[in-house]
Amino acid sequence: MPQLTSSVASLMGTFPPPGARPAAPPGLRNYLSLQDFERGARRHLPRPLFAYISGGAEDSASLHDNRAAFSEFGFVTRVLRNVSGRSQAVDLLGRRYASPFGIAPMGISALSAYRGDLVQARAAAAEGVPMIMSGSSLIPLEEVMAAAPETWFQAYLPGETARIEALIDRVDRAGVKTLVLTVDTAVLANRENNVRAGFSTPLRPGMRLAWEGLTHPRWALSTLLRTFATHGMPHFENSYASRGAPILSSRVARDFGAKDHLDWEHLALIRRQWKHTLVVKGIMNYEDARKVRDMDADGLVVSNHGGRQLDGTVSPLRVLPEIVRAVGADFPVMMDSGIRRGTDVLKALALGAKFVFVGRPFNYAAAVAGEEGVRHAIRILADEIQRDLGLLGLTSIPEVQRTQLRDLACRNHPAHLQT
Repeated sequence: MPQLTSSVASLMGTFPPPGARPAAPPGLRNYLSLQDFERGARRHLPRPLFAYISGGAEDSASLHDNRAAFSEFGFVTRVLRNVSGRSQAVDLLGRRYASPFGIAPMGISALSAYRGDLVQARAAAAEGVPMIMSGSSLIPLEEVMAAAPETWFQAYLPGETARIEALIDRVDRAGVKTLVLTVDTAVLANRENNVRAGFSTPLRPGMRLAWEGLTHPRWALSTLLRTFATHGMPHFENSYASRGAPILSSRVARDFGAKDHLDWEHLALIRRQWKHTLVVKGIMNYEDARKVRDMDADGLVVSNHGGRQLDGTVSPLRVLPEIVRAVGADFPVMMDSGIRRGTDVLKALALGAKFVFVGRPFNYAAAVAGEEGVRHAIRILADEIQRDLGLLGLTSIPEVQRTQLRDLACRNHPAHLQT
């Protein structure tokens, strides 16, 4: 396992503590929760693009279960404790972060907000949390790393040794220190909502797309036309070692075809070549989790891809405890999918996660108000966590334990006695 080194870039003294944050910018004062950004983005973005970001696969059963699972747990609070010295800072993979959450990877973010990947990375760096850049992004990773050197990079890799080695070499040269390998995309998902809403990759110019631009002029001017005028045709920049297909090209489907040859031997190859921190994302089975640990990865993310792959896959929250038990408490298990509130973050931590990632809301925040919007969204979630810790009678993240939860289906049994 590579030696992990501490980063001085995220020391807590650099960032204002939650509760001492600056007031919301005037244009964002009505944005009080992460859900508010979704409503704002629905108004701002063309319908096909919003549907791409918000939607799941097929009947959206997994998408809905990702949220429903959190409502099945309730808190038991403690009182008369001095909670004036609360801190939500956490140590993860050799680094110190201001909060126990980060920004999940989201593809083509530069279509929903101007320079969307840069916007999210700069906001995350400013607020002291990690951002994972997507491999299906439209801005070269070198540009993002220059602006925010602590950014993580997520890769979709084919089962082709030459392409794997070439991309890893490029990621290493760019200065990435945390590589996230997403492993739950062996076959392209059936995203019917994209078809119904008129979204496709490649994008297809036509009257419908023109109408969406006309009826969403702020997005058309500030994001689409500004991007084309300043940077030319967007390309998938980080799929492989070389520049990928343009967003309007029929090559997109080929470049993002099924990764059905990728297997455990390729993970072993990646581990041998990559000398820095390696995280495997998309784990839902405890036996797979053990294999990831035993193959010397540095951590894993329990994830069902936000409900965007196999519909009917359970919420990651439901399998999180058994995965943590399988790999042991010392192995970094992270989680994403469905998190919208500070209480959601704390429930995931109580069930064994060391850290969580949040995706769609930060994409919406970037669409609504750029970097300022993402920073405001991060502050909202951090402030909720800070408040929730106090109301639970806790002062730090390590104090968040399973005993503070009750399974609402088993009301008469303390959580620590449940199997």
